[in-house]
Amino acid sequence: MEYFLENPDHLWYLIAGISFVIELSIMGLSGPLFFFAIASLTTGILVSIGFVDGWQSEILTVGLLTAVVTAILWKPFKTLQNSKDKTDNSSDMIGLTVLASTEINVSSGSIRYSGIDWQARLAEDANGESISAQSQCLIVAITGNIMLVKAL
Repeated sequence: MEYFLENPDHLWYLIAGISFVIELSIMGLSGPLFFFAIASLTTGILVSIGFVDGWQSEILTVGLLTAVVTAILWKPFKTLQNSKDKTDNSSDMIGLTVLASTEINVSSGSIRYSGIDWQARLAEDANGESISAQSQCLIVAITGNIMLVKAL
């Protein structure tokens, strides 16, 4: 403990490192501890160069920097987290071309695949109002046991 009292910058580096490890391993990069870790690292740097001195100033600096970093990075960070690939590859049926066995619209319909009639409905990004029976369609996603399809 005496070491950290003599080298407060190293204490902030340690706190930043532990915060990064916890954020990345346990919390899955969800955000709040990440911003605190950046503020702790920055405070450690400011203490090292002599810009901040005294534990009261250090704690105030960490608090203010956490708020500033959060305000600056919150929206870009959430945009990065939500920019997942929208391709659903959870089933080998996705990407298959099949026949519509009944008319398919936004709420109901069915397709025939491998001798079985499967419930289907139009995908959200489908360009038509409905797919008529015996028309070719493409399976683009699966929600539960319902196939989401687009017309070809």
